Amino acid sequence: MIPQSRQILWNLGRRRYSPTMAENPLRVLRDQIDALNGDLLHLLNERLQLIEQVQELKARTGRPMFDPARESRELDGMLLANRGPMTADQVRAIFKEVFKLSLGHMQQETRRVLRVHRGEQPDSIYEIAGHSFGGSAQLIAGPCSVESAEQLDLVAGKLRSLGVRFLRGGAFKPRTSPYSFQGLGIAGLRMLREAADRHGMAVVSEILDPRHIDAALEYSDVLQVGTRNMYNYELLKLLGRSNKPVMLKRGFMATLEEFILAAEYIAHEGNEQIILCERGIRTHEKWTRNTLDLAAIPLLRQETPFPVVVDVAHGTGRKDLMVPMARAAIAAGANGVMVEVHPNPPLALSDNEQQMDFDEIETFVGAVLG
Repeated sequence: MIPQSRQILWNLGRRRYSPTMAENPLRVLRDQIDALNGDLLHLLNERLQLIEQVQELKARTGRPMFDPARESRELDGMLLANRGPMTADQVRAIFKEVFKLSLGHMQQETRRVLRVHRGEQPDSIYEIAGHSFGGSAQLIAGPCSVESAEQLDLVAGKLRSLGVRFLRGGAFKPRTSPYSFQGLGIAGLRMLREAADRHGMAVVSEILDPRHIDAALEYSDVLQVGTRNMYNYELLKLLGRSNKPVMLKRGFMATLEEFILAAEYIAHEGNEQIILCERGIRTHEKWTRNTLDLAAIPLLRQETPFPVVVDVAHGTGRKDLMVPMARAAIAAGANGVMVEVHPNPPLALSDNEQQMDFDEIETFVGAVLG
């Protein structure tokens, strides 16, 4: 029996000559072109079905989806086999698009089998320390760095009076310079817990080192993974074995595909209480600290069921932009906005330019959530 693809090619040869061409040659040629279009469509779909089988085999064996050496060999072989009238440049152009289609299809199929893929799942909503997170937009706020118990108590008291339920603060601070303030460590976590408990708030704090997981689990309600650690897969695996929500920040050079796959590391270990945080990416732009990728919000909401938070403090680094960017984030579908607040920003030990004082946070809350 002739394989279906070969049968199609054999039929193509038969169609090339027809006695009816003398009657209406233009119509006959157009009919043949239409038939060829259908055959090409069938062959491309047949090729994609084979690609799906290749994708499944590669996924099982952990091999990379993209093999540029094989693609180059395939293209060279077709150029040698080409007898025209297509030129070599036309062959390259067409088959590069075919290869791009195949790679995109494999990546799409890969996303469909991920634990973090939305599929038919509804939006995730978590109960965190008695507060709901994942529906209407919430504000996560607090100092960039925990500096003292007095500082935290002042900030937590002000935030709670404004209706804020989630207190953020850095006990461990990853800094570009080893000589910059690195945070108070576990003592800072204890201060966060005490301040949050006094004011009925949930604690959101970053973890940097797997050795601190036990302390983080004891004192934090949401374990934050910072932008530098999005690629720390061993840390992600450990957090995936925890029983607390993980707020994963997008790496400042990460694609959305890489971001989602980082979340998969957490979900793969069993923890699907994930919050995705867009915090801006590095571009050539100099007027803001980072470039806030607002298009990421609806894309992440489409691909995953997880709440999406936008850190407008790190995303802009400018207090004059935080209100409009927070409004835009919520309009795009964000479930939360994160900002930094300090009793006296000029004296803050880190990121003082992007931290709001108490009057500024009150104005911010009224403008964004009021």
